[in-house]
Amino acid sequence: MTRAALHAAMAVIGLGLTMTAGRLPAGAAEARVAIDGFVFAPSRLTIKAGTIVIFDNADDSPHTVVAEGGTFQSPALDTGDKFSFTFTTAGRFAYYCGLHPHMQGVIVVEP
Repeated sequence: MTRAALHAAMAVIGLGLTMTAGRLPAGAAEARVAIDGFVFAPSRLTIKAGTIVIFDNADDSPHTVVAEGGTFQSPALDTGDKFSFTFTTAGRFAYYCGLHPHMQGVIVVEP
């Protein structure tokens, strides 16, 4: 499936996920998580509700970002690919790489 087709499919099912950070709502806060050396950095991130988190794969291997509980899931991200998700609800969101489950992180969303 092409990226365009995948993006269209995600939009149709209402996940609101994007592959790039180019379309941020005006005034939206953003935070970044780097994927490099088979780790998410930072592995724990605290943000405010409404923040867009951009996961950026700088590793030489493909990775995914999968939330426990299914809140979000990226496609496979090759080197240089990005995945973003807007966290609108307060809570704790644990995630991992579906290809390398030892890679784990958590996003804490405050109201």
